[in-house]
Amino acid sequence: MNAMAAPSIAAQVELGLRRLCKTVVVITSWHDGKRWAMTATSLSEFSKDPPSLLICVDKADSLHTPLSAGANFCINILSADQRAVSRRCDEGIRRSARFAEGRWGSGACGSPYLCDGQASFFCDYETHFEHGSHLILIGAVKEVQISGGIDPLVCLDGAYGRATRMPD
Repeated sequence: MNAMAAPSIAAQVELGLRRLCKTVVVITSWHDGKRWAMTATSLSEFSKDPPSLLICVDKADSLHTPLSAGANFCINILSADQRAVSRRCDEGIRRSARFAEGRWGSGACGSPYLCDGQASFFCDYETHFEHGSHLILIGAVKEVQISGGIDPLVCLDGAYGRATRMPD
């Protein structure tokens, strides 16, 4: 009788994290005269004083190049109705076509931002380090733009959704 092998710890972690609801963001940057963008859910508040955010970028993603070089970046929180923007900024789409969906502006640092996103955080590159498959970056928040009511696009179990508030 063959015993079934237990799933690897990596597979167990992936399965466990599918139960974590995360807000969908698009991270953008301006570097070497080009706009860069990628969809992500790896964002965390890092410090309130000084205001800082932490992002994680897969080393295989094209955005790794400008960010590892110290480029400033913008974190755009998507609205629930901006699924098409998220899909357009996936790694499988050519970099030049990622800005074909949505209304984009340019911040003072040059980073593109989604004009009607939930919020856009313009960050100056502070530092980064690498761990395993990812680049971990800390950005100092220099400006925040907020738009509309609170209705973020979320990802849960690999699917897009809408956050709802539970009654008290």
